[in-house]
Amino acid sequence: MESVLVGVDRSDGSRRAVKFALDRARVNSWRVALVHVIHWSPYSFSTPQENETRHVRRQAEIEQAQTEIINPLLRWIDSEVPDHDIEVTTEIRHGRPSEMLADLAEEGPYDLLVVGRTGESHLRAAIFGSTPYRLVQHAPVAVVVVP
Repeated sequence: MESVLVGVDRSDGSRRAVKFALDRARVNSWRVALVHVIHWSPYSFSTPQENETRHVRRQAEIEQAQTEIINPLLRWIDSEVPDHDIEVTTEIRHGRPSEMLADLAEEGPYDLLVVGRTGESHLRAAIFGSTPYRLVQHAPVAVVVVP
């Protein structure tokens, strides 16, 4: 059975990517993993006081992402694809989104990676390049970029 990894955020592009993955999962008996990556760099400079509380802030960020991104997305899936029998799992990680998604695709049993063409950070994408572009260049599995 194939598994598809879907990078998600709170954008409309993300919902279109999830819908694309679910439509194909239903037909092909795929498993779907939804992953939200909280942008974080291990190379940022922190004060000793910030380092002492970083684990608490990271946990709070994960809980906030669960509440504000993953839970509404799961409710949306239930309303868009009622009575689905698709195995859907979720995960929240910290890191650079393109690197984390590529690493997860390589480590896990994923055959396909799906992302929306546009996400939350239009300014950052214009300056540094987009997550979909970097994934197409570096991901170890096929990448579908949903418009």
